[in-house]
Amino acid sequence: MEDRIEKWRMILGEKSDPDQDVRLNKELKAMDRVLDALYDSERKKGLGKSSPNVNRWLGDIRRYFPTSMVQLMQKDALERLQLDQMLLEPELLESVEADVELVGTLLSLKNVVPEKTKETARIVVRKVVEALEKKLHHPMRQALHGRLNRSMNNRRPKFKDINWQRTIQLNLKHYQPSLKAIIPEQLRGYGRQSRQLSEVMLLVDQSGSMATSVVYAGILGCIMASLRSLKTRMVVFDTSVVDLTDHLNDPVDLLFATQLGGGTDINRALTYITPFVTSPADTILVLISDLFEGGNQREMIQRLASFRASGVQVISLLALNDQGAPNFDKAIAAHLAQLDIPTFACTPDLFPELMASALKKEDLHLWLGRHGVVRKN
Repeated sequence: MEDRIEKWRMILGEKSDPDQDVRLNKELKAMDRVLDALYDSERKKGLGKSSPNVNRWLGDIRRYFPTSMVQLMQKDALERLQLDQMLLEPELLESVEADVELVGTLLSLKNVVPEKTKETARIVVRKVVEALEKKLHHPMRQALHGRLNRSMNNRRPKFKDINWQRTIQLNLKHYQPSLKAIIPEQLRGYGRQSRQLSEVMLLVDQSGSMATSVVYAGILGCIMASLRSLKTRMVVFDTSVVDLTDHLNDPVDLLFATQLGGGTDINRALTYITPFVTSPADTILVLISDLFEGGNQREMIQRLASFRASGVQVISLLALNDQGAPNFDKAIAAHLAQLDIPTFACTPDLFPELMASALKKEDLHLWLGRHGVVRKN
């Protein structure tokens, strides 16, 4: 019973117990101070303006709460107490629990970050990017390596196309004990589907609401660009358009080349990429946007219809993150449905399988059904 009272006292805050009838131990009092500094609704900048106060608070939340809660409280502090300033000091930035949300915040602040903090900001971003790359790199390569058609036997393969497992099985009888080696008389390899490389075009909305999606798209785009069987182009847009394809060799450089914030002009971005679509049947266009078009909506729909008619596979992702679909323009989503363009939110974990399915030219509506993904159009 006592524990339950203490929990309610912690939930309701200090004001719920003006006479201090509920006795809290030393640790609970410290936790209460941390929570009160953030969630007392009457406070303005409750952590204080000085670096030591903020730094102490960041240390305290890590001491008393698990990592998932720490990240949530940091985000709440940024929103409720306007503590963007805490990310502009290198010693404070080093104390922050880094996650993809923080990377999005840092990218949106990069133009106001002082020189003394820029290198620290890059270190924090690289730390998160490397962790995400480690998680996503193998699944992406595994899913997309299907450009080698394993159903075809090639009896005269090039060295890089040799199916070593099959070749060894066929030649075990030719093992030479004196050499301690197999002398292969028959080779088996993988045949290639076609000489035409598939091209993936990532068209990414960099308006402020899409920050997390930009981070994931940048990392996944760099992984795809490392595969020889794909040609990958990445273009980001707000009311202007920036081609970041030359940055696909380094995800950190690519992310710092983005400019989060501003409006949205999908039509302008579609206009920009049109000349690059030289082989429509081998092109996959992935539009990552909440579809709140600030440009010419009629022309935007017409351009997407033209892409579909020419044979381009068009996929509309409302978000590429773990939080699900944000607010999106339902009217435009309905237009995309009429064009038979799949429109949905996708998690980074599912993205490799999505791209593999698109490369195989499978029916993506069936793919959505298999994975329990809800279409938004």
